[in-house]
Amino acid sequence: MHLPWFKIAPLDKGTRYTECVITPALDLPTINQTDNAIATKRVLLLKPRGFCAGVVRAIDIVQIALEKFGAPIYVRKEIVHNSYVVTDLAKKGAIFVNELDEVPEGARVIYSAHGVSPAVRQHAKERGLKVVDATCPLVTKVHVEAIKFAKQGYSLVLVGHRDHEEVEGTQGEAPDVTQVVSTLEEVAALVVPDPDKVAYLTQTTLSLDEARYMIEALKAKFPNIVGPHAQDICYATENRQVAVKNVAHGADLVLVVGSKNSSNSNRLVEVSKNLDTNSYLIDSADAIQPEWLEGVNTVAVTAGASAPEVLVKDVVEYLQTLGYGDVDEVEVMPENVRFGLPPEIVQAIASAPGALSSAR
Repeated sequence: MHLPWFKIAPLDKGTRYTECVITPALDLPTINQTDNAIATKRVLLLKPRGFCAGVVRAIDIVQIALEKFGAPIYVRKEIVHNSYVVTDLAKKGAIFVNELDEVPEGARVIYSAHGVSPAVRQHAKERGLKVVDATCPLVTKVHVEAIKFAKQGYSLVLVGHRDHEEVEGTQGEAPDVTQVVSTLEEVAALVVPDPDKVAYLTQTTLSLDEARYMIEALKAKFPNIVGPHAQDICYATENRQVAVKNVAHGADLVLVVGSKNSSNSNRLVEVSKNLDTNSYLIDSADAIQPEWLEGVNTVAVTAGASAPEVLVKDVVEYLQTLGYGDVDEVEVMPENVRFGLPPEIVQAIASAPGALSSAR
């Protein structure tokens, strides 16, 4: 049932397909090294890395839908921002579309992990589509906050990248009162009806430092601004950035496994570069350029929250063939988070004979 890209903690009867994401320890081949110069080369494998609970949940939703309902299953936008994952699911019968007009009336469609606006939900209803919502619960939290602040009469400032699907969905909850800002200059240029009635929210995949600077600027401009009770940046984004911050100073190069359109993966590269450690975003081991490794003895490897572990394994094994035979896994903090599945999927599982035993 589950892709072999992550380990699943044991499930009890009450949780069924609820996932518990654990970054696995890679079982890598031993490289014999006799050259002392080569032996100094090493890989620091960061932990936590790769799939977060929201990504596992979203992928599971598509896979279970394909198994229980049959192909084709339509998915609005990429289910998660990783080309390997999208290609794999497409081979299994998922059809990825940009807009709901591309979905036949009455067909089943899955919303991506990044969420959608109320306008998209209404359009789906008008077309009679059978909807399964794979929005990450932590993105839904931000949507709920946007609705709450808007109902309370606040002008909303959404800190994020305006071309990102998550931001489009969140802004769509209260479009008339929401402004998106991505730079300090945009904060300075903000104009609102009542400077004493302003609230802020953030995209869940921002850089921690970027978000902090932006929030500080907002508080300086609007001293009475309010925000969410808990930060909007998700646990996985934060944990992977903290891991890079803890290890980058001890590496000559940081390789981040992830796709170009993955916001949280790009932020990991930025975090490393801001610490003066060179870094590159790679979709796979094939993207590694020989010149990147010139004079490099220590390579740190991590992965964005939508990157599967199989790609990390390929990268480490490739580096081993180049003499980076000493692989040390550096665990910065434990990560053990689970999210439940939406009711449509739970019901589909419950109606299938022996479903619980197959999930184990």
